[in-house]
Amino acid sequence: MVEDDPSIADAIVSGLGRNGFEPTLVTTGVDAIAAAAGADLVVLDLGLPDLDGTEVCRRIRETSAVPIIVASARSDEVDRVVLLESGADDYVVKPFGLRELVARIRAVARRTSGGADAEPAVVRVGPLTVDDRRRSVTVDGTEVPLTAREFDLLAYLARDPGGVARRSDILHDVWDPNWFGSAKTLDVHVASLRRKLGHPEWIEAVRGVGFRLVEEPNSGATPDDGPADPTDPT
Repeated sequence: MVEDDPSIADAIVSGLGRNGFEPTLVTTGVDAIAAAAGADLVVLDLGLPDLDGTEVCRRIRETSAVPIIVASARSDEVDRVVLLESGADDYVVKPFGLRELVARIRAVARRTSGGADAEPAVVRVGPLTVDDRRRSVTVDGTEVPLTAREFDLLAYLARDPGGVARRSDILHDVWDPNWFGSAKTLDVHVASLRRKLGHPEWIEAVRGVGFRLVEEPNSGATPDDGPADPTDPT
């Protein structure tokens, strides 16, 4: 829990403890970055005394895939989009109820850890391997570093190679059933995945519908071929 306001921090830490969690409180951005390596999940305030929470989120995401839930009084859509594009997995606006925070923590944990009835642990599509149990992705045997959200998105598409996933279904299943943020964040994550995988054509946009993972991407294509969807920022 990253929060510098004692009145808020004490209430949340106490409430999380009553709900079976083992929260650790830090009050600065520097301490948050250091503590994230050993955490199962980070609840991050933005108004910290040393670093802005957006920068803290970016720095954590550079070295860790730990799930991050932003808890902030900043309610503008642009703030939510910036944080989600910086690597946050969810965003809750203050003031919020403890029950909502607990529900969001559990929902994010389910999305990022899988369950007993999940899809097969390892999916192979040509040289691409998605290991859901280890949460790792390799291309030709070389591991590709992804954020938690990027991995969830790729794993979702990899469950049905060649099948088209609708935008609304992706946002519902990968982001949040009650997602009210900008759908543009999906395009941003697709663009990032294409770049990191090294084959931009691997994730194909189906105009007006959504995206699909192509089973045999054209190895001759290059990033200069342009995006398949005019809304794609690549």
